[in-house]
Amino acid sequence: MSTVKKELPENIKKIMEERFGRDSIIALATLENGMPYVRNVDGYYEDGAFYVLTHALSDKMKQIENNPMVAIAGEWFTAHGLGENLGWFLKEENVKIAEKMRKLFAEWIDNGHNNFDDENTCILRIVLTDGVLFSHGTRYELDFSDK
Repeated sequence: MSTVKKELPENIKKIMEERFGRDSIIALATLENGMPYVRNVDGYYEDGAFYVLTHALSDKMKQIENNPMVAIAGEWFTAHGLGENLGWFLKEENVKIAEKMRKLFAEWIDNGHNNFDDENTCILRIVLTDGVLFSHGTRYELDFSDK
């Protein structure tokens, strides 16, 4: 799964980066046995995807493993995407993302809630497929797909 998809117009990229290119609270919805589940998560946006620090054994990750299609919402933005477990936070392949998370989530990342020795402490990547963004009275229909 790639993080870079269709190139967004510059004005949209700017809005997305301003709103979500930092520690952002977003609602994340998953589906299990036809029942939707939603919760707030800390995440940040970069190049068509949101990144969330979580635990591989959490209900959300189990639900995403069974059905990767998710929905998110926050700050006048809603979207669909595909959730993917990138694995252990300290895995070599995750170094760049982990460094960015440590910087962006500095206020809380080392508060004792996270156990980075636990290999189930993982990074969830949500690769966006489509969305709707509102800004200054304008509605933008976003297509993140390659089509």
